[in-house]
Amino acid sequence: MENKKYQKLSKAALIISILPLAALLAGPLHIGLSETARSIWAVTNIVLAAAGLILSVICVKNSESRSPVNVLAVCINALWGLVIAGILIVAVFINYIMPEAAF
Repeated sequence: MENKKYQKLSKAALIISILPLAALLAGPLHIGLSETARSIWAVTNIVLAAAGLILSVICVKNSESRSPVNVLAVCINALWGLVIAGILIVAVFINYIMPEAAF
């Protein structure tokens, strides 16, 4: 019973970790979004990356449920976390440390 629970959780973590890729579809499909929609989408991506990382770490911590799918989900979510952290660092740097270079 426990193993089935972790299998469902690992599948959910993998799906949640792939959902932020949908934000990249707007460019090639020439879909224009308003500022509000882009802000909501950015917050949604941050929440999805955090939720996916938490779910996948829960699955990987249990040695019985550790599988390649769980490890892949952790890697994808860690990558999303690094991308989000990098964007935040660049935004803070441009807006607060070098405000004269802001566009």
